Amino acid sequence: MRAALLIVDVQNDFCEGGSLAVTGGAAVAAGISEYLEEHHAQYAAVAATQDWHVDPGEHFSETPDWVTSWPVHCVAETHGAETHPELDTEHVTEFFRKGAYDAAYSGFEALSAPDVDVPMGESEESTDEDRVSLDDWLQQRDVEAVDVVGLALDHCVLATAKDAVEAGYETRVLLPLTAPVSAEGGERAVTELRDTGAEVLTDLP
Repeated sequence: MRAALLIVDVQNDFCEGGSLAVTGGAAVAAGISEYLEEHHAQYAAVAATQDWHVDPGEHFSETPDWVTSWPVHCVAETHGAETHPELDTEHVTEFFRKGAYDAAYSGFEALSAPDVDVPMGESEESTDEDRVSLDDWLQQRDVEAVDVVGLALDHCVLATAKDAVEAGYETRVLLPLTAPVSAEGGERAVTELRDTGAEVLTDLP
């Protein structure tokens, strides 16, 4: 079975020192890099998603409720939107960006950035016609199963994995390569993922 690794939103603003930091974010970035070094050959493709906000409306707030509204984060073309330096992107096949004008928690809402070799900057040559959805991109590569890792477990990892199940992919979440916004949120996410039909691995395969 052809599988892909989906790396969700391992960006500066979601790691320590960022505007919406998740405790353990940098360790997750380093852990994914180590895992990729050892296991990248097992995957037919490796995709990385990025929040890439331009004007996401009520998703940004000066008085966030931490449920549907949040502090400003991952603004397009800024340091905060770049992948964390502990994440080695050598084996990433494609980057997908989401949330320019909306919240966009799931990687399945993202579009590819096919002309981007490194996860920063927007090429002037990029057009909407060049971009494909994550689902279409996976189907083009005959991917049937996905492993999901990244940040944060109880938000974008959760949404991405649930959409993967709904789209028909055999879905695993590699729990040691994720981190939640809160411990309680992480516990709820694991329950929800299992109820949805995703496999949650507490140890790395």
